[in-house]
Amino acid sequence: MQLFNISQPTVKALPIVANIPHSGLFVPEDIAAQFTSEHLNYLPHSDWHLDKLYDFLPSLGITVLQATHNRYVVDLNRQVKEPLFGSFWSSVILGNTAFNQNIYQYKPSEKQIEERIEKYYLPYHHQLKSLLQQKIAEFGKVYLLDLHSFRGLINDDVCLGNVNNQTCSEKLISTVDKCFSSQGLQVVRNKTFVGGYITRHYGEMPNVESLQIEVRYHVYLQENQIDKPEPPSYEVIEFEAAKNKFKDIFEMIVSKTAYL
Repeated sequence: MQLFNISQPTVKALPIVANIPHSGLFVPEDIAAQFTSEHLNYLPHSDWHLDKLYDFLPSLGITVLQATHNRYVVDLNRQVKEPLFGSFWSSVILGNTAFNQNIYQYKPSEKQIEERIEKYYLPYHHQLKSLLQQKIAEFGKVYLLDLHSFRGLINDDVCLGNVNNQTCSEKLISTVDKCFSSQGLQVVRNKTFVGGYITRHYGEMPNVESLQIEVRYHVYLQENQIDKPEPPSYEVIEFEAAKNKFKDIFEMIVSKTAYL
């Protein structure tokens, strides 16, 4: 399976790139064989179905990059630094879940860890950087929207993160805040989810404004499925309702960012 999908705009392109690094579900057989039996078919906090929730973005002129492989293969939103293997919150190869449950029967070797970074991590970041550079060359600037979902830690509907006002302008985060809020969603800024590695790293590039958008699972998934040890379904009323609402939100974002 290819490492990522690129969805090009189906209308006039805008200087906006949407990045979805955690919704991929594919795990290669050799890596899955290392997991404990309970984690063979269920890997929590996988940003369930965001690729489907946001599949309308190209019709608005937004370029979308989406990872196909699960974050437990390699976490694209972590910096490559020691320790490479371990914490869900800081390592590029996750050794446990957000609930601190071990997912491995045995730890991958240093060589296997290095191979994963070379094979799955670096090509994705090369592609993301290339897309941003293309937009800068065409438009002189680019907005990077890093799209995620979450459960726990906070109970708000949406959290916008720009690393405490370091990675994008007040105008951009205010615009996105107002668009989500206009649809009755409770929005907070830089509350726990201030922005991960992708938001921070690419927000340092000249002419790039990056913003992380975290959406609580309950906003778009059926609540009684979230705690089950299996992926929740997207074929539910809640998902379709949220998708329609999000399309309206991003239409507003697109119309307003043209004036930023």
